Amino acid sequence: MNRTITFATCALVVAGALIWLGVSRTTPPTLLSEVALPDTWTGQTLERDGVSVAMQVRPLADDGVLREGEFADVQFRVTDKASGQPLSGVAPGAWLDPETVAADLAQGRDKSCKSRVGVFLKSSIGARPLLDLNSYFLLVMNRDASISVVDPSVSVGGITSTMARIDIKQAPMDWVTPRDNKRVFVSMPGAGEVAVIDSEQFKVIDSITAGNNPVRVVLQPDERLLWVGNNAGDAGQSGVTVIDTRSLKTLKHLPTGGGHHEIAFSKDSRFAFVTNRDDGTLSIIDIASLTISKQLKTGSHPLSVAYSPLSGAAYVADGKDGTVTVVDASSQAVRRVIKVKQGLGPMGFGADGRFGIVLNTLENQASVIDAANDSLIHELEVAAEPYQVVFTKAYAYIRGLASPKVTMINMASLGEGRKPITQGFEAGPKPPRLAGDLPLASSLAVSRDDNAVFVVNPTDNTTYFYAEGMNAPMSGYPNRGQVARAAMVIDRSLREVEPGLYSSRIQLPSAGRFDVAFLLNQPNIIHCFNTVVQANPAIAQPLGAAKVEFLLDKTTAALGSPYVVRFRIVQGKQKAERSGVKDVQVRYFLAPSSRPQTVAALDVGNGVYEAPVTLDQKGAWYLHVRAASLGAEFGDQTFASVRVLPDAAH
Repeated sequence: MNRTITFATCALVVAGALIWLGVSRTTPPTLLSEVALPDTWTGQTLERDGVSVAMQVRPLADDGVLREGEFADVQFRVTDKASGQPLSGVAPGAWLDPETVAADLAQGRDKSCKSRVGVFLKSSIGARPLLDLNSYFLLVMNRDASISVVDPSVSVGGITSTMARIDIKQAPMDWVTPRDNKRVFVSMPGAGEVAVIDSEQFKVIDSITAGNNPVRVVLQPDERLLWVGNNAGDAGQSGVTVIDTRSLKTLKHLPTGGGHHEIAFSKDSRFAFVTNRDDGTLSIIDIASLTISKQLKTGSHPLSVAYSPLSGAAYVADGKDGTVTVVDASSQAVRRVIKVKQGLGPMGFGADGRFGIVLNTLENQASVIDAANDSLIHELEVAAEPYQVVFTKAYAYIRGLASPKVTMINMASLGEGRKPITQGFEAGPKPPRLAGDLPLASSLAVSRDDNAVFVVNPTDNTTYFYAEGMNAPMSGYPNRGQVARAAMVIDRSLREVEPGLYSSRIQLPSAGRFDVAFLLNQPNIIHCFNTVVQANPAIAQPLGAAKVEFLLDKTTAALGSPYVVRFRIVQGKQKAERSGVKDVQVRYFLAPSSRPQTVAALDVGNGVYEAPVTLDQKGAWYLHVRAASLGAEFGDQTFASVRVLPDAAH
């Protein structure tokens, strides 16, 4: 099973596993109670090992009622019991699942809770919680007009758990998501639009007119406006289109000049800096009035721009002249021109704005600019034909077109008179250049913990996961059925919204009683809180989820013999038999990594369906059932397995 760490760090997973096995502190907790906390906080609290954990589920509804289908915030306030001080940076884990009365009675509630958390930590597809508050998902941009949604924590039989496919109007070129990851904006040059994806439901909710040939998409720092670069052939249409992110309405188009456009912003979202490659200029735009306040000459071929909050300046890299022009944001004048070498391209700054990395495709180098004094301090050898750079807290990751290698630059080792530390790893067997048709969107995606990256290699259609400190990628996720081009991480985990307060917004499940399991690493604490969700009269009550009951006479088969998969579909608590469903299919594959095959199932009456399958190789075959009209997808229902043996053994 391929799996990446689902929250915080390896230490947290190991600690959770030890608790699950019974290796935990013996200090008894205080009784669960209703308590009054500051700021009108009311909820359930637990005190153990000197730590106080208060949990509440806060509905967004004005009447304060938790109703199915509506949204609520699950929140944990973690404080030091003695001092009352908030405990920041503790990275708790949490899950919501229906209560298990029988298990609680049989094992005792604490032991039952620990057992369930241990199962959740395994990320088994057959024993997943109803809602995982530590989860994250990987969006993979495909070459065609689609985006794949992958759950990196689960893989069955060597096949990546692809949760969904999002279809858009035209092939994507670039994308961006706000800090809360609730939406994704995707440019579609062929459609002249930007698609808006709801990344909680993984569906397109709007498409916005975005000018002629919309390519680059960037959010300004306050995320109020989305800026789209228009690479139009006509001078009047070449420039930027500005979109309001709240109303999803196009506000204005600004013609800035010819050629490709890269966009950067001042930290306070007061100014936008737009390069115009063919005109050799930089447009400075006043965001409040959406007018061009200045047009500066910054070389003959400006290819990128990046802003440093440390120096309060925009840095424009010119590929033809081999210069980096420093433009002061307050005076809107050129402060300095740094001479480097021809071939400069993409540029970016680390989180603190101190060191800027400029890639040189011709020289296979990365030039380092120190924003403290606007000087060139290092020229480092990197992966061949570097074309993309992203930053974690500790490293700059550089992707090369002509090499499968990813170069890492240790940001802490940079500085005048110092020797930078570089290392690297192979992400796939072949260089990305061989794939062709590459978008502007980055093939490098930083993990939610800011200490790892996902790397798409388009030549083998695989996304690799690399954690800092490892010699090679830990795992890879093949994008079966599509052609991968770029990746983006969508974080659904608990976030520290203020010191010691961890929160996650959820859509409430169907009415019922639920446990909210909580896990803390240090000290080791596992506890199940509880909550109740009320029925929503505004929602028509469904018959219930469809379920599959396999009716296999035998779970082994002789190699070469015919085999018929037989199963019944029932629905609701009364297990009503569902006959006459027209779109029932069986998907089957040989573990661990064969290509899945699909066959239609035949209704034989009384809710029973049959499907002949071809089990033509020895080994374990996995069977899944799908009926889209009933909301049943492959993999989200019970699966069965059949082992094919040689005739004599059978």
